[in-house]
Amino acid sequence: MSASTEQPPRFDSANENATNENATNGGTQQGQQDQQQQQQQPQTQNAAAKLLQHFQTNRIDSALWALRLLVILFTISYVLPIFTSQQSAFSKVLLANAAISALRLHQRVPAFSFSREFLARLFAEDSCHYMMYSLIFFSIRPTLLVLIPVALYSVLHASSYSLKLLDLIGQNSWWGARFIISIVEFQAANILKATAFCEIFIMPYAIVMTFMSHAGLMTPIMYYHYLVMRYSSRRNPYPRTAFAELRITFEALAARSPPAIGKVIRGGIGFVNRLAPQPQPAPTQ
Repeated sequence: MSASTEQPPRFDSANENATNENATNGGTQQGQQDQQQQQQQPQTQNAAAKLLQHFQTNRIDSALWALRLLVILFTISYVLPIFTSQQSAFSKVLLANAAISALRLHQRVPAFSFSREFLARLFAEDSCHYMMYSLIFFSIRPTLLVLIPVALYSVLHASSYSLKLLDLIGQNSWWGARFIISIVEFQAANILKATAFCEIFIMPYAIVMTFMSHAGLMTPIMYYHYLVMRYSSRRNPYPRTAFAELRITFEALAARSPPAIGKVIRGGIGFVNRLAPQPQPAPTQ
């Protein structure tokens, strides 16, 4: 009886099969990734072409969007003066705001003419108010309170236009930016109200800056006329709402205060009421 020689098990074939399967799976995954990249490249090129065409077709609106982004960037540079000085950032914010106002006036106001009707329409536009705002504070000592209204308006308008650009690219593009824009739009009323309160509080601050020689003598006078125009704005009712809320607050404070302090507060309320513009009668039909 011959002793049978047992052959040891060989794993070469199994290893080769596993290697082949891994190579096949790896090649399949690599092929899928290459295919996805090839699909994404035309989509990216298509989105860039759409944006370029939109910018060329809507040059003024695109320029306004870019300028508002610059306002936000320069405001951040003022708060964090790493790459530039605060004075430079402050001036650039006001210059960009003046450029935005000029472009908006170009869109809304017809050709210039020496007439009373043209001047009345010019000073009724909010864009004229914002240009006047930049001119008033361009030569004063830099302060963050002056930049807050400009920055808030830029954030609000730039967000709405950025959403329009994202819709142009595609529904699922930049979901993080869409989330931030949705928050800004949800808080739009609060942003406009905060802007109106800032514009009101700048008035006493301008008077203090004048006494401290940080602003010119004409600064509070010119800013008073700016507030009058903002109060009479046809497009933005929030300044009137802010004044009304402040009056209610101070009247309640006067009622709770001692008689002498309450008399002073009521006197201040009456003084502000006398400075407020009188409501214009409605035109007859």
